[in-house]
Amino acid sequence: MNGGALVAEVLARQGVQHLFTLCGGHISPILVEAKRRGVRVIDVRDEATAVFAADAVARLTGVPGVAAVTAGPGVTNTITALQNAKMAESPIVLLGGATATLLEGRGSLQDIDQISLVRPLCKEVAKVSRARDLVPALERALRVAQEGVPGPVFVECPVDLLYDRDLVRQWYGGKGGRGLKGRLLNLYLRYYARRLFAGVGRRSAGDRHEVAPPEPERSPVGKAARLLEHAKRPVLVVGSGALTDPAIAARVADAVERLAVPTYLAGMARGLLGRDHPLQRRHQRTAALKKADLVILAGFPIDFRLDYGRKINRKAQVVAAGRDEELLTRNRAPDVMVLGDAGRFVAALADEAEVKPDVWAGWSEDLAARDAEREAEIARTAEEVVEPVNPLALLREIERVIPDHGILVADGGDFVATASYILKPRGPLCWLDPGPFGTLGVGGGFALGAKLSRPESEVWLLYGDGSAAYSLAEIDTFLRHGLPVIAVIGNDAGWTQIAREQVEVLGDDVGVTLRRTAYHLVAEGYGGRGFEITRPEEIGEVLQAARRAHAEGFPVVVNAQIGTTEFRKGSISM
Repeated sequence: MNGGALVAEVLARQGVQHLFTLCGGHISPILVEAKRRGVRVIDVRDEATAVFAADAVARLTGVPGVAAVTAGPGVTNTITALQNAKMAESPIVLLGGATATLLEGRGSLQDIDQISLVRPLCKEVAKVSRARDLVPALERALRVAQEGVPGPVFVECPVDLLYDRDLVRQWYGGKGGRGLKGRLLNLYLRYYARRLFAGVGRRSAGDRHEVAPPEPERSPVGKAARLLEHAKRPVLVVGSGALTDPAIAARVADAVERLAVPTYLAGMARGLLGRDHPLQRRHQRTAALKKADLVILAGFPIDFRLDYGRKINRKAQVVAAGRDEELLTRNRAPDVMVLGDAGRFVAALADEAEVKPDVWAGWSEDLAARDAEREAEIARTAEEVVEPVNPLALLREIERVIPDHGILVADGGDFVATASYILKPRGPLCWLDPGPFGTLGVGGGFALGAKLSRPESEVWLLYGDGSAAYSLAEIDTFLRHGLPVIAVIGNDAGWTQIAREQVEVLGDDVGVTLRRTAYHLVAEGYGGRGFEITRPEEIGEVLQAARRAHAEGFPVVVNAQIGTTEFRKGSISM
């Protein structure tokens, strides 16, 4: 009997297919027992990557992603990834190793107060002190992570609960020494070891618990429908919150089509309508919101991306739908607030409203014309001579070669933000970005989770040269686990998104310059395949070579030496 087996049994029974980790003595039994029960253990090179990968799996499958990390530094290395998951509303469970229960607070290796550290970042935390509590604690964690507003849950699993009961008893036996005090201490230690495992057979792992997403309230849906029926210039913004339940992506897409409202897609909702749907508007969102008389926000909060509400026409009616009431009312109170799953709200609105798209046909045509103008501007900018390579020209070629089953992972600043204007996700759940926290370093983990969730897909990881350094070592992970991806690094030798503002306003490039590092050689050092683009005429040939290497099973890095343009000048967000 060991606690690692209990943990592994819960994971297997609850439908968890992958356990992401970086090994450590505090958690070894969990890893070994998970493997024995058919849960695939994916060991990575950084604990943050493990949590990012769990995050991506949760977003793409709807099953909570699970990571296990060792005590102390293992847990502290996950802090950024935990907060990213919290703000992105991703249901994940982090299993944290811990020192033996009897040694807590006595200076044991890697022993810190982990619970106080992670509590502000998690929906719930649990500190298990007896082996019999491992099963209910983990089952509850997986359920809580999905309920209401999804998010991370932390479960601390002390090492003496995870190893074999007899071995733990040996650890504690005879430690008291000789003499009367020693004998008394030995009696206590034997009692303590028995207590750790008392009643452990009373609760076995149960079947998978299905968590029903919160249905939107009917009355506000009706109010939103009446507003839409009277609107002349409506705009629908669909954000990540509308795809918190990935199983209803097709249903949400169908509802958007039936609503026939000019639609902007953001975050995980990119690609919801496919590559070139006539309802989707890709550019000039701010201009549209400034003139709209009705703005419907489905799973997209009013935050810095909407300039805290200032980008929305003051006279417009605002409908906001989502699971988090605090987010729905932040910065600008909506005229109609719909509390519940945002994707189900869109579906309910399409069922309720008697839409009259002819009324806003002229409005929709105006927005389409603005899109066409922006596309023409992008095309002109892509033709400009930029040394060594124009980033827009590179991205337009990537757009041309990505297959219909491709998944795009975004991890970077200026280069990746430019890509968001040019690349068109092929379908629902084909775009992964960090979310509102704006985290750099998600790339390796997100690509890992995407490839595991959709093994038939080509996963394209878009890096800036700054962000690439956070997870480039995961090329080793991809290779070891047979998970090929294609990473394209836009290498402009700098932190360009920051440099744009800093150099112009403050007149100094301190801290924002990098080298044109040979990242393709780094990839080869890890066993992958590396290619370099230094001239425009090399783009097409190199991208095809990258795809061939990917088809052979290799992770690939394309080191694209790019210059800078004025395309995103003045675009810094605060």
